[in-house]
Amino acid sequence: MKGKYLLLGCIMLAACTQKSPVKPDENAPLGVQQAWELWTEEDGSRAEFEQLVSDYYCQTDSQRQMLFESLSRILENVYQSADMLTVELLRSTQLTNAAEPQMADWIMSGYNPLAHFSDDMFASKLAFVTIINFPHYSLEEKNELGRTWSRQEWAYARMGDVFTSRVPGEVNARISQVYANAENYIADYNIYMGNLRTEDGRQLWENDKVLLSHWNLRDELKALYQSDNLESRGRNREKQEMIYKVMQRIVDQTIPQEAINGKDYIWEPFADFNGENEPYTRYQKILDIAHAYFTADAYYPSAPTAIQRNFEEGVEIPAAELDSLFRALVGSEQVKQVASIIKERLERDLRPYDIWYDGFKARASLNEDMLSAETRQLYPDANAFAADMYRLLTKMGFYSEDARRIAHHIAVEPARGSGHAWPCLGRKEDARLRTRIPAGGMDYKGYNIAVHEFGHCVEQVLDMYFIDYYMLSGVPNTAYTEASAFLWQHRDLQLLPEAQMGNGINNPDEVLDQFWSMYEIMGVSLVDMAMWQWIYAHPKATAKELCEATQQIAKDIWNQYYEPVLGEHDCILLAVYSHMVNAPMYLPNYPLGHIVQYQLEEHLAQYQTQKDFALEYMRIYRLGRLTPKEWMVQAVGEAPSIEPILRAVDRICGATQKP
Repeated sequence: MKGKYLLLGCIMLAACTQKSPVKPDENAPLGVQQAWELWTEEDGSRAEFEQLVSDYYCQTDSQRQMLFESLSRILENVYQSADMLTVELLRSTQLTNAAEPQMADWIMSGYNPLAHFSDDMFASKLAFVTIINFPHYSLEEKNELGRTWSRQEWAYARMGDVFTSRVPGEVNARISQVYANAENYIADYNIYMGNLRTEDGRQLWENDKVLLSHWNLRDELKALYQSDNLESRGRNREKQEMIYKVMQRIVDQTIPQEAINGKDYIWEPFADFNGENEPYTRYQKILDIAHAYFTADAYYPSAPTAIQRNFEEGVEIPAAELDSLFRALVGSEQVKQVASIIKERLERDLRPYDIWYDGFKARASLNEDMLSAETRQLYPDANAFAADMYRLLTKMGFYSEDARRIAHHIAVEPARGSGHAWPCLGRKEDARLRTRIPAGGMDYKGYNIAVHEFGHCVEQVLDMYFIDYYMLSGVPNTAYTEASAFLWQHRDLQLLPEAQMGNGINNPDEVLDQFWSMYEIMGVSLVDMAMWQWIYAHPKATAKELCEATQQIAKDIWNQYYEPVLGEHDCILLAVYSHMVNAPMYLPNYPLGHIVQYQLEEHLAQYQTQKDFALEYMRIYRLGRLTPKEWMVQAVGEAPSIEPILRAVDRICGATQKP
């Protein structure tokens, strides 16, 4: 290795002297070193590498800028073309307004048009040309140096993130396939609630009630906190207990196989079952992804585990830092203070599923059936929601021209699953809002989800079509788009035609709702992160062993942080989220998104008019893909922190406890 770096000195000298006397950019040596680290015998000889550096190292700022613009144009065309192809190939498996998926559609759902893109770019040497001129900076370097970088320098740094490893195309293709298999499994994991029976044989839900796990099960449970009298409160609690039991059976895999998407299977969740349970399929899907990751690990010498790649290179916040941040909040005294308020409102001891208590929201006092009647009339189909996006934007405060431009670049489509936002990867395609719309129109739950996804899409359009550099398009990580989605979602009632807009940050209940949501999802995220630590420590584990280990992890976290507040020893509820199956290590983005959202809300609260609010929101979401820390500093003046909401909860709880 010593001889290799001596060689680099000669190469760098050649790059400096053979072209012109102009001094090269001071970052050039780093790029050359990184390119040499990725050069293999198959790429050519040492002399050929020297010649590549001599021929393609940019000697002047103008040369470097011209190369940057060319590479940006190439990448945008490649990424968006591949994305548009993927959208079309997945149309049948993801959307209800497409043809029924056939065998070929399911097979192609795992196809990745970009699986071999990196291979091709290294073979053509364009990847090496990129690296020698745009070196990769570590997260620590970005946070330190980035404080004084210009927008162009940030864009150059993001170009340096494009080619940092050489994963073979077949490995990328395998990862895409197992992801698609997990997604298809989750998208079809429906529970027919009308088929559930109590121990004395009663049916609690209507026949046509079908809920997707975990999203719809959770949302149904949350909606059941609405009750007009003691009798309805008792019925709702009975339903909540049954949903809770179904969730437990999903986690521990004691759910009958026939109950999953079973239209005709009648069963009693509380009764012993002697038939065929789901055969650990949930955990096998996770292991399939893990095994694909293991294959890729060898090609990432600086980040040899999927955990490191996800947090240090993807989220750009180390897992240990997030773990500490989350534990600080879930173990705080403020949790007990808020729990005492919930207990007082419910007039009973808390149960584990009260982690989803929904009584702080403004809609908690409203009749959801009446809300659903209104939203069904407003949005009988996807086209109706699309037609209303301009109104939603202008009501939020966007100027007419901006509202039209944003709405023009968002397509609304009916989803087979729970719904999601599909970002645009270039300026020739739309951001896609997918939500589930039943035949009778969009019920309130669907509307709430649609507004959440709309918040994603607005962000995606702003930092693509309103951005100064393509390489800065997007946000630091998915938590920051979740923050935008949460910001819109918690204004869903205010966005209805007859409602008045307000500022939720001044409403104590809205603050407590955000805090309780953080408490819930941070526990779920801690389980997800710990599960992946266990997987890497036990690479040969079976699905059954992973099932048992995940339950134990969920129990341990519950017993430490949740049992003192919600009761029940060894509860496994924190492991129910479907993201653990089809979106590995994505869950921590939600609590981080809540943290970012609250800091944004506090910052945006100083803007008195909706117009000013919208203009500042646009400024913030045009910052683009800086690091999470730098983005927050430029957005609100401080790094991501739980301290603002802890202080707010202290103020609120202190006020409520005064005589």
